[in-house]
Amino acid sequence: MQAFVALLRGINVGGNNILPMQKFRDLLTELGCTDVATYIQSGNAVFRHSDTALQLSAVIADSIESGFGFRPAVMVFAAKEFADIAAANPYSSEAEELKQVHITFLGSPASNANLSRMRELASDSETFTLEDSAYYMHAPLGIGRSKLAAAVDKCLGVATTSRNARTVEKVCELLDRLA
Repeated sequence: MQAFVALLRGINVGGNNILPMQKFRDLLTELGCTDVATYIQSGNAVFRHSDTALQLSAVIADSIESGFGFRPAVMVFAAKEFADIAAANPYSSEAEELKQVHITFLGSPASNANLSRMRELASDSETFTLEDSAYYMHAPLGIGRSKLAAAVDKCLGVATTSRNARTVEKVCELLDRLA
């Protein structure tokens, strides 16, 4: 059995798409996942399973839809891929706080990203790097004030879900416990 990370997009935000983490853990266990653990309420889980990441993404999304009445985007990564994305973060040492750095996980490479628009939207203090599997952003003044952060999904043009670097670090710690 291989270790995986599942990231859900758009759950438990503003009273919408409510999925308690205990119910999410139960759902994953019912799907045959073992060693299931979650981190905070935004839909971050680690577990073991014998299927592929692509198969698991579809099965988890289907199960949430049938059990809870909404279908979130579900991105599943093999443990090594997730750890490699986290380790490649070019801004982890620059930030005063890890919450100033966000990693946007990409469902596929953003080969048609509108980089010129992204540069226009970035404030003088913001920096970003786009790779095949992730988009990294350092926003020292806060992600909530960033025009670039608000428009990044549209500019990238692919399925995404974002986490701050502190959350990614904690998920990596959960993965380390599975090793």
